[in-house]
Amino acid sequence: MRLLTDTRNRRWLAWGALALVFLLVNIHRLSTAVLSEQLTADFAISAAQLGTLHASFFVIYAIVQIPTGVMADRYGPRYIGAGGAFVLSVGAICFTLSDGYLVAFLSRALTGLGSGVIFISILRFSANWFRTDEFGMMTGLTAGVAGLGAIFSTTPLAVAVGRFGWRPTVFGLALFGFAAGVAVFGLARRSPAAAGLEPIRNVPEQPAISLSATGAYIRTLLGDVDQWLLSIVFFSGMGTVLTIIGLWGVPYLVVVYGLDVTTASYFTLLGSVGMLVGSPTVGWLSDRIGRRFLPMAAGLGLFVVTLAVVPITGKPPLAVVALTYFLTGTGLGFIVLALPIVKEKYPAAVSGVATATVNAAGFFGATALPPLMGVALDRYRTGDIVGGTVVYTEFGYRVAFAITTVAVAVAFLSSMVLFVRKRRHPEQFRSERLDA
Repeated sequence: MRLLTDTRNRRWLAWGALALVFLLVNIHRLSTAVLSEQLTADFAISAAQLGTLHASFFVIYAIVQIPTGVMADRYGPRYIGAGGAFVLSVGAICFTLSDGYLVAFLSRALTGLGSGVIFISILRFSANWFRTDEFGMMTGLTAGVAGLGAIFSTTPLAVAVGRFGWRPTVFGLALFGFAAGVAVFGLARRSPAAAGLEPIRNVPEQPAISLSATGAYIRTLLGDVDQWLLSIVFFSGMGTVLTIIGLWGVPYLVVVYGLDVTTASYFTLLGSVGMLVGSPTVGWLSDRIGRRFLPMAAGLGLFVVTLAVVPITGKPPLAVVALTYFLTGTGLGFIVLALPIVKEKYPAAVSGVATATVNAAGFFGATALPPLMGVALDRYRTGDIVGGTVVYTEFGYRVAFAITTVAVAVAFLSSMVLFVRKRRHPEQFRSERLDA
């Protein structure tokens, strides 16, 4: 079949298989917002415990990023991506069988373990199958898949859970994950040459790097100021997007505005649409104009202004909340520009570990911010219980959203420092085509 033997067609098929798994990753990791009431009632947990349950996915996800980068550079996406799909699906099945908080916590962590290898596998695949001037677009498209998964994790998930229950719904996602893993194993290869195909012009074959060389680059990364600044951007920015869209965005609307969960999920769906539209658009535009740093800084500045609306006003008009959620999702596109920046600073053979180092910071952010917001909410709880769920105050949500606003402000300041450093020391960045 020409689809399998034509190099350009084959790369899109393989990327599509990996993207299907990544779609599931994002449904699982952002599902807590819609499931929050059922999980709180089923496991009899507080806001802080719900935040910790949500974060259990992200802490293991973050921890495996650098090992994943090493494995992706050395072994390629076929085995790493397919194995991740299998593990995350096993974790999802265990989650549906959970009869208590501890088992649910461990099951969600297992789902995070399998999920944690997928994004870096896709980026490593893209580095070997697409040109450098296409990498920003591919990063944006991959982040757009995150937006599509986020869409499915809002209203469609709420409807499915309302009709079938949360356990059968998550079990069905697990079965789909096994099928997607089989597709990755069948289609994905390390490079066109490894698939027995003709090379793609301007995409040189990248040999596997030794473990000793990888270790040397990891030491270099850990001592690189620019990497730490990019990691701060990812920690604060990605952590905020995943916390608002994936957890507290729905409960805020339910408590402050009195909406039901399905209606509230329409608003986080807008945030997911922002992720779907904004990420590919920003990535394509960045490739087109040959700039990374300026769009990232400008986008993060807009993100700060957007988030400040909730802590300042407490209960803005719902139309403003809808716009805030949409722009929050769109902000992901500016945040993920950190990945092509760090990828272009280091040799292509270690692009997996370079991007993984920064990517890990985003999920440490997604681990830290949800329980931190939960602690703030618990401090301002009313003491009332409605439908088995604790009720929190509007002021508590203002404090909680203020935490994310400050976090993104720190990301913005880091991006401005990067912008200035790039202006003063352009020789430190490997890409000759891209400038500040």
